[in-house]
Amino acid sequence: MNKIIITLWPELEWIQDEGLREKTAKTWELAFERSVLTPEDLNTIPFTLLCGPDLKVTFMDHKRSVVHIARDAGQKINEFYKGELTVDMDVLIAGAILADVGKLLEYVLDENGKAIQGDYGKYLRHPFSGVSLAEECGIPPEVCHIIATHAGEGHLVKRTTEAYVVHHADFMTFLPFKERLEIKHNKK
Repeated sequence: MNKIIITLWPELEWIQDEGLREKTAKTWELAFERSVLTPEDLNTIPFTLLCGPDLKVTFMDHKRSVVHIARDAGQKINEFYKGELTVDMDVLIAGAILADVGKLLEYVLDENGKAIQGDYGKYLRHPFSGVSLAEECGIPPEVCHIIATHAGEGHLVKRTTEAYVVHHADFMTFLPFKERLEIKHNKK
């Protein structure tokens, strides 16, 4: 496994299935081969292009938080739902790590080094390119399903439990930046 990918994604070690762990890392390696972005860029560019240029939360800040939130939620589901609702933790973690891998093909850097949506990204959003990269690396369909359904496109199909968890972990840490209600309290 590439040391740069391990440094970028220490959470890969949470995937117990060695084959799935390797394929997940390989998908990120392939994305970097095809992208103008570097691992260093992911630690500086904003996690979304939809919230303005002053956003301080980086791509990796957001992505790693989604993986941590999804893992914690999956563990609690397995703990409290008595086997009636279960989460495959390897599938969940791999899916959370790979959910935005397609953004490496969607984004380009402008003349000032700022991340913008490129022509490819205007035609194919990251859930589609992410699934393509993942399938090329042998990622199983249950993980590709998470990549495909984590964003708005997923509202058109039924989601697995793992896909719901990743979707909600992603959106609960995105929508407040975009749509939060702020209430000003008057001080007396």
